[in-house]
Amino acid sequence: MRFNVLKLLTIASVVFCSSAIAFALELSEAKAKGLVGETATGYLAAVSANPAPEVKSLVEDINAKRKTHYRSIASENGTPVVAVEKLAAEKAINRASKGEMVRLPDGTWQKR
Repeated sequence: MRFNVLKLLTIASVVFCSSAIAFALELSEAKAKGLVGETATGYLAAVSANPAPEVKSLVEDINAKRKTHYRSIASENGTPVVAVEKLAAEKAINRASKGEMVRLPDGTWQKR
């Protein structure tokens, strides 16, 4: 019985990792196409005021995961969530690849 539980856990891990990789590729593609970009708030945003439904969904999914992660980090370190968001924003903007969009604190979009 123990072997079966371990086997199921291994399979679940592989499935989770595979879906995470596929999701990351979608994000990379959206960034490369200039559909989404990093913001000074630590969250992703659609570049267009009226994004396609799949772009909107991608942004919402990524941001929900980021919010959960930021809250966890803030809780573990006894710091406000806004401080974690600000640091994450700085890192994400600095890591943006050439050609990707970033939204500056004044709200304007800039291509890296």
